[in-house]
Parts: sequence; C-alpha cells; structure tokens
Amino acid sequence: MKKSQPTLKLDLDAIYKALANPVRREILACLREPKMHFPGQELPFEHGVCAGQIDAHCALSQSTVSAHLAALQKAGLVTSKRVGQWVFFKRNEAVIEAFLAHANKQL
Repeated sequence: MKKSQPTLKLDLDAIYKALANPVRREILACLREPKMHFPGQELPFEHGVCAGQIDAHCALSQSTVSAHLAALQKAGLVTSKRVGQWVFFKRNEAVIEAFLAHANKQL
C-alpha cells in the first residue's frame, strides 16, 4: 500500500490577501534566491534571511516590514526562526507549491 502525503491545510483567504500586496510579493520573490538578493548577510542562510536584511532591502520602516512579514507568516507562505537576538525568515515551499497546485486546478 502506497503511503500518502499529508494534505496541507491552506488558508486561501490569507494567502490571497498576502499576495495582493506588491511588497509582500517582492519579499517572497527575493527569499527564493537569498544569496543573490541579500549578499550583506554575514550569517549562513540555513535559517533563512535575517529580518534586518529584509528591512534594508525593502527600504521601508522596520514596523512596516514586520507587518508584511506577519501577513506572509499568517498565510503560511514564510516560516520564522529565532536565533539569539535575530529572527530569520524562509519561504515555506510546501505551502507555496500546494497553493500553486490549487490555483492551477481551480482557476
């Protein structure tokens, strides 16, 4: 008997809301290739991109970028990890792929 993959629970409304904002789409696009878009990060990218690097890249206030990252995280499109005093963000590829597959079927 073949083992089935667990089905991800997608919050489609939160995902569409998160993707409606161009800054959030830009953040997601940049997180796809962090070495290219965040070359100033001194720590390895294994945990993701430091929130401070994302702030600098967006050229927006820290609180504005935090709100964008919170929306992406609420939608499940990114994950975060605290390492010491820093918070790192990564794309959640499983959710992104599941959302794209859903959109392909439904739209």
